[in-house]
Amino acid sequence: MQAYGVWKEKNMYGKITMGCERTTFVIDEKGRVAKIWPKVKVDGHAVDVLANL
Repeated sequence: MQAYGVWKEKNMYGKITMGCERTTFVIDEKGRVAKIWPKVKVDGHAVDVLANL
């Protein structure tokens, strides 16, 4: 998570903690990051990802 930069400080209801920021990465056949969706909202996300593959 640290290597991909998704381990972040989060603030929920005034309480600051460390946690994983929802992020989707598409890794290509050569092992490179081809696309990133940061701060993912769950609703509709799978449809968006599949449309971009």
